[in-house]
Amino acid sequence: MTKFYLALTVLGILLPYGAFLPWLLTHGVDTSLLYQQATVNPISIGAWLDVVVAVVALLGFIWIDGQRQNIKYRSVAVIGTLTVGVSCGLPLYLYLRERQSRVAN
Repeated sequence: MTKFYLALTVLGILLPYGAFLPWLLTHGVDTSLLYQQATVNPISIGAWLDVVVAVVALLGFIWIDGQRQNIKYRSVAVIGTLTVGVSCGLPLYLYLRERQSRVAN
């Protein structure tokens, strides 16, 4: 499972940034345009709200489970979640958790 989670972490970085970087290169760091385009209709607003709830749930999970399991480097998964998204943070945290449990056994 460690290789699986690590592969998903890499995909979770490459796929979102692969979609975002061309926009960023075209428009630069235009936060007002980003917000405008991200909230252009109710479907996109719903998708973003779904992401926000998933981020909050994941950060809570990393915080509580990470303390209970004493997961080393869990802060890296928090950083991955906040800078890339759930697609990076979740598989990265699961990778760290799985790796630590394999070392303990």
